[in-house]
Amino acid sequence: MSTVESPVAAPVHATPETRTPDRQPRREWGVFNVFSHSFLVLWGLLTVLPLLWVVISSFKSDAEILSDPWGLPSALRFENWARAWTEAHIGQYFLNSAIVVAGSLTLTMLLGATAAYVFARYEFRGRQIVYYLFVGGMMFPVFLALVPLFFVVRQAGLLNTWPGLMLVYAGYSLPFTVFFLTAFFRTLPTSVGEAAMMDGCGHFRLFFRVMLPMARPGLISVGIFNFLSHWNQFILPQVLMQGDESKWVLAQGLTALAVNQGYAGDYSGLFAGLTIAMLPVLVVYIAFQRQIQSGLTAGQLK
Repeated sequence: MSTVESPVAAPVHATPETRTPDRQPRREWGVFNVFSHSFLVLWGLLTVLPLLWVVISSFKSDAEILSDPWGLPSALRFENWARAWTEAHIGQYFLNSAIVVAGSLTLTMLLGATAAYVFARYEFRGRQIVYYLFVGGMMFPVFLALVPLFFVVRQAGLLNTWPGLMLVYAGYSLPFTVFFLTAFFRTLPTSVGEAAMMDGCGHFRLFFRVMLPMARPGLISVGIFNFLSHWNQFILPQVLMQGDESKWVLAQGLTALAVNQGYAGDYSGLFAGLTIAMLPVLVVYIAFQRQIQSGLTAGQLK
């Protein structure tokens, strides 16, 4: 009885021609990743090191700053901070900025969220035109409107006042806020709103009790961006707050501090004032870092 052996296929070895296309992209991506990570590390160092140098210099004496600018302080001199807070009036400017930013940010978020919700959820004649007018405001630089804005605010009786500065801050922050939140409100499920309306929820209650809590990540994200913009604003208060120095905001106070302390040679007080101005921004970003990232990616993940 004869048996027929089945032919066994010879193993096929991959040729260099077949291996090269598979390994080449991986090698290219590896080089690209190394380059991108190196660039990010360099960018991080360029951003962090100047801030760290300012904080370290705020604890030095004037002699240490001039003789050893890159060294560590021999002692933690908190009296530099106290001198900048009281004698340089940084404390008063800090409080003024907190009041102005709190008012303008509240007004911006309330008006911006309301307008964005209407653009995202309601259909009416001229909706696209009004929406594009809001978005077009982002392309209008503030420098072109300084002169007419000065006369408008003066004729309204709001020159050298905090309410006038709050209104201007809110007006220039609304285009970005409406643009950002409109896209975010469109990602929210419509079934929740429809269910709330069927349960007898009105339009205002639906917005404040249902939609705003659902849009919390987006509200926090755009609120952080507006806070940074309002807190660091210099050109608008410099034009609209030219009167009483007691009403100046922190950016104006730091400018006056840089000029006065530069002539007086009090560099430690200058660095202490700069550090005090940076602290709120750093604290807010560190505290809400996760909310900012989730708010920026929520619209892409849904």
